[in-house]
Amino acid sequence: MSSASGSRVVVTGATGNVGTSVVRLLSEDPEVASVRGLARRIPRWSPPKTEWVAVDVASEQAGLAGQFEGADAVIHLAWAFQPTHDPATTWRTNVLGSIRVFDAVAAAHVPVLVHASSVGAYSPGPKDHAVDESWPTHGWPDAAYTREKAYLERALDTFERDHPDIRVVRMRPAFLFKAESASEQRRIFGGRFLPGPLARPELLPFLPDIPGLRVQALHTDDGAEAYRLALRHEVRGAFNLAADPPLDAEVLGELLGTRPVRLPRAAARSAIAAAWGLHLLPASPQLFDAVLRLPLMDCTRAHTELGWRPERTATEVIQEFLQGLRRGEGLDTAPMEGRKVG
Repeated sequence: MSSASGSRVVVTGATGNVGTSVVRLLSEDPEVASVRGLARRIPRWSPPKTEWVAVDVASEQAGLAGQFEGADAVIHLAWAFQPTHDPATTWRTNVLGSIRVFDAVAAAHVPVLVHASSVGAYSPGPKDHAVDESWPTHGWPDAAYTREKAYLERALDTFERDHPDIRVVRMRPAFLFKAESASEQRRIFGGRFLPGPLARPELLPFLPDIPGLRVQALHTDDGAEAYRLALRHEVRGAFNLAADPPLDAEVLGELLGTRPVRLPRAAARSAIAAAWGLHLLPASPQLFDAVLRLPLMDCTRAHTELGWRPERTATEVIQEFLQGLRRGEGLDTAPMEGRKVG
């Protein structure tokens, strides 16, 4: 991928949780000559070797092919989680916008496309053992997020068939956290007015133990390192990305010093559905349903073919994230702006 003077990389969604980590790593990489960050709003943050361009991938007038001209690789991270009450809007950004990115990559003859898929693309799977990248990617049809991620897997199947000369890599990370993403993720999933200081173990009378709630997590910087390695290695296809251990009530209870108490799935879902229906909670009950069905992922391929290993355990990731919540941490970009509520 690299030219004699170093590679030129374009990153869409460059100011979000994953984008800021990817841009920072690439800006520090001596093998990268330049980074062009595409985002809806230009940030004040100014890392080395990076230029910013205001682009909305959801717009038909985005002119993406022109932005990709001369690039050695495009890393596509742009994604909208809200409004969860209006799935047609997220479909336009996430699905139609992504297809515009794919088409522009082909039109600009970019040799490498790295796409941010997700564990959410996977069909329901086991919680007692991990699955590799061959597990079906049909998502959970009732949740907009998983439905969109799965649809784009099919779009990329067609894209790869039609453009075999383009090296396509699909990253399928677990839930991604870092301290600086805490304020953004609180707004996305918990709502703007959820007090961050409530994220204190001593304030939890018990920890809900919901059947099926066993998931994986990953530090965003560790995920970004996998994207960087995908540019260096001549690999194709999908890569699972997650840190150990899987997180459930037992692990979290030990981490937080809080007693797990069994809570029926129906009761938990009813509470989420009520809060979502009243617009008090941005995270939908359909997303909750999907999370309960996500498989655990085997990351052997990323370990062997990329030489990738996460530097932080999943429990360390959660500890850092909770600290970020309490402090209202963020970064100097519009999506990542810090704000302490409470």
